[in-house]
Amino acid sequence: MTILALLDYASVLVFALTGALVASRAQLDVVGFAFVACLTAVGGGTVRDLLLNRDMVFWVADPTHIIIAVLAAVAVFFTAHRVESRMRWLVWLDSFALSIAAAAGSGVALALDQPSIIVVLMGMTTGCMGGLMRDVVCNDVPLVLKQGELYVSCAMVGAITAVAAIQFGLPVQPALLTCAASCWVLRAGSIAFGWHIPVYKSRPPRQ
Repeated sequence: MTILALLDYASVLVFALTGALVASRAQLDVVGFAFVACLTAVGGGTVRDLLLNRDMVFWVADPTHIIIAVLAAVAVFFTAHRVESRMRWLVWLDSFALSIAAAAGSGVALALDQPSIIVVLMGMTTGCMGGLMRDVVCNDVPLVLKQGELYVSCAMVGAITAVAAIQFGLPVQPALLTCAASCWVLRAGSIAFGWHIPVYKSRPPRQ
């Protein structure tokens, strides 16, 4: 199994868990759990593959991804009530999913010999779109848009790190692991220590 396949499977699993946790907060039925989990798990990768015009969207080529997402949803449906703080679990699991998916998206673009800017954009798209779809469908404020949150910027930095590492001669696999690590460190810092980026604040016009 290739590193890209492993990253796709891992991101699908962890994003599916976050989608199911959001479904539990919305008190959906088991079908709702499965729908939100699948949407979250494959949303970013689907947008990536369509933009890159791949021969076949990854989960259509290998439906195992959908099976993994549904199984994760069912598992959370029967166990979510045991979790003391579902929001805390959601935020931390999402940070791992973001990091893995950013690396997966960057890796797919690299494998297709895309230019550096497209590699970065695909890393950001794969990392962020699934969670954005999840939150919009479940009527939550998207994590991606919360004021000052390091989120999209984490995926961007991770993807840039991968591109830079390859430019300096690092093989693709370690470069993608570096992408995931740098993305997660920034996101974890935002969650644990309140790291944030400046937020626009309106001011009265000068007289």
